Amino acid sequence: MAASASVCKEQNTIHIITEVDVSKPRQLIREQAERTGEQLSLTAYITACLSRAVSQHHQCNAMRRGNKVLYLEDVTISVLVERDFNSEKTPEPVGIASAQTKSVSEIHQEIRTAASSLKKHLGALSGMGWMRFIPSFLLRFCIRMASRSVAIVKRYGVVSVTSIGMFGTGAMWPVPLSGATVTLGVGSIVLRPVVVGGEADGRIEEREHLCLTIALNHDLIDGAPGARFATTLAEILSSGDLLRLDSALP
Repeated sequence: MAASASVCKEQNTIHIITEVDVSKPRQLIREQAERTGEQLSLTAYITACLSRAVSQHHQCNAMRRGNKVLYLEDVTISVLVERDFNSEKTPEPVGIASAQTKSVSEIHQEIRTAASSLKKHLGALSGMGWMRFIPSFLLRFCIRMASRSVAIVKRYGVVSVTSIGMFGTGAMWPVPLSGATVTLGVGSIVLRPVVVGGEADGRIEEREHLCLTIALNHDLIDGAPGARFATTLAEILSSGDLLRLDSALP
């Protein structure tokens, strides 16, 4: 983690800090849990929404290799999953391949399977267990080479989600240190007063807002395209449409 953080600091990153009204999708998730007895994870829903937004903005699914920019067809999203190692909780990345083609329930199942995996050594889920045996002074070099490898990037993607802020209380925006092209830092959920309805019959309601930080590789994504991507992501997240289309929902 220390070696990865050192490499990530070399990237030119810009951040967009925002909030998204997630009252509608949260209500749909609760209703689905009441009907089926199983509650879809918010992380799975966010991952599904993120994949759709990325697929609409090709700059967000790109990598730099030398002087060339390569655009990837499939959207693979790396999701941090918390696992238990010797009674200690440790995050490990899992690649959700072709996420733009999967339903929320399919992504939920992949994340849940990974979190409950019986593989006990660190790196087992990501296939990076071999890094345990590399001397520390070589780790940064290996991480740099991995970030430029098309094969590795296709396996783990250039888009990532980290949900560490969901474990906090109050308004919280994590500012991720990442080497990915796009990293979505998921923060806490807070209640905000919102005017609902028209000018004549408008009323104030408390709505659930999700704190988000979007980290963008500025070498690949300029500010204006980044803002348009953030707008697309917010619209998809707040709509709840992917939950309505989910084949697992009654």
